[in-house]
Amino acid sequence: MKKSIILTTILVAVLGLILLPQIASAISIDTGIQFATATGLGTKDIRTTIASIINVAMGLLGIIAVLIVLLGGFKWMIAGGDDAKIKEARKLIIAGVTGLIIILCAYAIANFVLSSVLNAT
Repeated sequence: MKKSIILTTILVAVLGLILLPQIASAISIDTGIQFATATGLGTKDIRTTIASIINVAMGLLGIIAVLIVLLGGFKWMIAGGDDAKIKEARKLIIAGVTGLIIILCAYAIANFVLSSVLNAT
């Protein structure tokens, strides 16, 4: 019984290895721009697409940093004079402003690099 299962498994594996290249060659898929237009991905240059993705990511990070600063300000307003809550709010504001500065610097560097790469070719 076990011998027939092993033989059947080996037979299926060998037939699969023999027939797989013929099945794969029967499927014709356009590559490059034809594939992109057929699947609806678009025909923009990959560098432009990457630049757009980086710009959107930096924008989202900037929004998050501003929200952290606003949260720190809100916590400071509702602290009611409690020093521990004020220190926590101050830490949030400092972290948000520091993050915003880092994000703006990263955006400036990324913008410079991407524009240099796009203009170089």
